[in-house]
Amino acid sequence: MQELFYEAIAVLSKRAGPWVVVIIARIVTTGFFIFSPRRVGVSIRFYRALFPGRGRFFPLWCAWRQYHNFSYVFLDRLWVQESAGLSYTSEGWEHLQEAQEKGAGGILLMSHLGNWEIAAHLLKKRNHEMNLLLYMGVKQKDQIEHIQKQSLSQGGIKVIGIDQDGGSPFAIIEGLRMLKEGGFVSMTGDVLWNREQRVVPVRFLRHKVNLPEAPHILALLSGTPIFIFFAFRVGRRNYHFKISGPRYVRASSRSQRGEATLRSAQEYAHLLETALYQSPLEWYHFEPFLGPQIPDPPS
Repeated sequence: MQELFYEAIAVLSKRAGPWVVVIIARIVTTGFFIFSPRRVGVSIRFYRALFPGRGRFFPLWCAWRQYHNFSYVFLDRLWVQESAGLSYTSEGWEHLQEAQEKGAGGILLMSHLGNWEIAAHLLKKRNHEMNLLLYMGVKQKDQIEHIQKQSLSQGGIKVIGIDQDGGSPFAIIEGLRMLKEGGFVSMTGDVLWNREQRVVPVRFLRHKVNLPEAPHILALLSGTPIFIFFAFRVGRRNYHFKISGPRYVRASSRSQRGEATLRSAQEYAHLLETALYQSPLEWYHFEPFLGPQIPDPPS
């Protein structure tokens, strides 16, 4: 049913114009906002932590804008397939170019701040020779995610779905192989795919947050760098990419691996926090994220 609905939206967009998609998507997101109080409550708690000094209703307004901004995700999925497509500017693109020229590859550490899916499409369009593997969490019976995976695969991007049971151990081996061959592996740094997944606890917005250990362990095992990547929507059909310089996860002994992955995860959390203040209404993480509060260290 979801797949048929999505296909119908695509047809309407071509015949009546993209404004139809925006209107329908906003009606749907308004429905979610009104009839999903638990999820809205998650967003309100998040924005209270992000803006602790603002008024009582400001976090609610942020959540409302967050939901409606999310409607553009569907529109941009359609636009990215068109010949005119989407345009973008970038900071730090030279870091990826240099790694590719050296045959080194790396891990693109994405997040649910901005649109990682559009970023993957545009990366491949800009550089057809880039070998890109994308790890993607898969929920059972979610047809929209099936459409996402199909679209990415058609764009020349290799996609490995990780289900809620943890997936196959060969999935990480496939990522190591891609990195050893000088390719790039894209992973989200802010979402846990399943309850059994190994985590790294970090400090984020004065709260404890558990981040996935996998990207940092993969960087450690492969010896390849992490590039922290944000993709922001900055206007109609226009994105801005921000790519950090290479960050290596190194440990001189097995006993120091935990400290090395913690340091890497905390660096990512710090950059994610900084980026959130720049574009707070593009936070598209609708599951509980913040853990218990962490008191500020004594001055």
